[in-house]
Amino acid sequence: MKNSIKLTQLFLLLVFLTSCKSTANKEELIKDSEDQKSKQIKATKRKMEVRYSCGEDGISEFLNNGWIISEEYIEEKICTWKSFPATKDCDMEKEKGCKITTPDKIGKEKIYLLEK
Repeated sequence: MKNSIKLTQLFLLLVFLTSCKSTANKEELIKDSEDQKSKQIKATKRKMEVRYSCGEDGISEFLNNGWIISEEYIEEKICTWKSFPATKDCDMEKEKGCKITTPDKIGKEKIYLLEK
């Protein structure tokens, strides 16, 4: 009986010691991955995306500060919306369900990918 108690205590002690070592190894791996993420973030700080839509344009400010356009593309974008009543008897301010909203002006959105 005494031998089985000692054997059980020894077994529990071994389990406890091995579990502590495995968690210590995992913590080191987590620290290494955090260092890699911070290095990747520093490398990506040199790239930026800028969007101008509906006739706005301010890219010259970035170009004067040393940024270079790596890519440029254009997409259609709705600039303004207009609303009108669905029926003649509809009061748009009181009845929200009778209001119809449609695009009014469609413009272009310029997207610049900049590098420094």
